Amino acid sequence: MLVAYVVTWIVRINANRLGLLDEPGDRKVHLVPTPLGGGIGIWAGFFTVFAVGSLILVFRDVGWIDRLMPGFARQHLDGISAKLDSLWILIGSGTLLALVGLADDKWAIGWKPRLASQFLIALFCVAWQGWRATAFISVPLVPGLLSVVWIVAMINSFNMLDNMDGLSGGVAFLASTFLAAVLLISREGEEGNQQLFVAGLLIVLAGSLLGFLFHNRPPAAIFMGDGGSYFIGFVIAAATLLATYTGYHSKSPHGILAPLFVMAVPMYDMLTVIWIRLRNGKSPFEGDKNHLSHRLCDLGLTKTQSVLTIYLLTATCGMAALILHRVDFLGAVIMGTLVLCIMVLIAILESTARRRIREKESG
Repeated sequence: MLVAYVVTWIVRINANRLGLLDEPGDRKVHLVPTPLGGGIGIWAGFFTVFAVGSLILVFRDVGWIDRLMPGFARQHLDGISAKLDSLWILIGSGTLLALVGLADDKWAIGWKPRLASQFLIALFCVAWQGWRATAFISVPLVPGLLSVVWIVAMINSFNMLDNMDGLSGGVAFLASTFLAAVLLISREGEEGNQQLFVAGLLIVLAGSLLGFLFHNRPPAAIFMGDGGSYFIGFVIAAATLLATYTGYHSKSPHGILAPLFVMAVPMYDMLTVIWIRLRNGKSPFEGDKNHLSHRLCDLGLTKTQSVLTIYLLTATCGMAALILHRVDFLGAVIMGTLVLCIMVLIAILESTARRRIREKESG
């Protein structure tokens, strides 16, 4: 968290010289030029923890390092060492995506190369590294294709959600925290070590996000930019694929739906925005003010109230995910229905607000 805070501050005071400024515009809610590149701080906080951790693993037999290491940590060293390759592939892939996003922040590259890079990296992780969600689907290629689409969807959901101060970073913090909690309370047998490893990834990400959010709270002094949203979206997506969210021998296999519960609000925002843009004859990649946060403001909420409402919605869905693996099938259906009802209720309120706005404009 401290590294993320300091690096974000450094980027913030040097943003003008780096050419990382977000100018106000018709489709933006800020009124003054605001630094971009806060994602560099998030990345730095995440990278530093695992770089130091990897060095400790390499030199753990050195006397003073061994003496300083807590006893409870020693029992996990061999398991963590075996996962270093996957860890650095994740960090490397996330770094490439962050660089693509940072390039867009600085030079405004088109959506086609950005989307292509997302699909290529997702395909590499799924096809060559085997990161995929089986979801009990035995049809060949389908789990892999769904996993590629899932990674790209997560990247873009956080990118689209980054439209108000503290919004995308705050939702990512909640999502990381709830997913880590689900993994920790559902640890089981041999799979428990992998669940612990992925939970650790998510906790480190949550800490990095906290360091950034000190600068991004309203009124934001810096935005994360595409570099940040691409990175956090990828890491969270990878975390949902690298571990099972219920034990393999659990009597509640529906626990694997926990990531869908936690990510319900970002996915709702992304899907509804794409639908609205297509309905209006616009490209789904053309920015506008039709996001969930903007639509909540149309209901009469302030920007801060809109962000806090989305936090509350995300936390509610996250709490449903926490108990998903503890209930039977009927309980899972009830929890899923509750999450769906929350989304439908928001949709009804939004449609009512839009209709009133159209009536005022026509009247």
